Amino acid sequence: MSIETTAADEVTVLAQLGEMLRELLEEYGLDGEDDEEDAAEITMDTTFHDDLELESVDLVALSGQLRERYGDRVNFATFIAERDLDEIIALTVGELVRYIVASLRATA
Repeated sequence: MSIETTAADEVTVLAQLGEMLRELLEEYGLDGEDDEEDAAEITMDTTFHDDLELESVDLVALSGQLRERYGDRVNFATFIAERDLDEIIALTVGELVRYIVASLRATA
């Protein structure tokens, strides 16, 4: 399932990425069963490490989901490679959303 370029806005991409992240969290049993309301809320300020508790193997799985949805238009490996460890730990959903939107628009 691919995204149309005209729909490449932050709200749309945030919704799609939130869906992918909830699937990933559920698949790996990280869905916050004790506090489902917080687990379901994924915002631009949500961090991958502290809030979602994703580790590097989870980011690899996310990379696969991004490739499935957006194809070669979004290169998650390049996005991550441009960051040092502290930046990866502090990475927010919003940073990835903005990267996806920019990538989709650049390949329009």
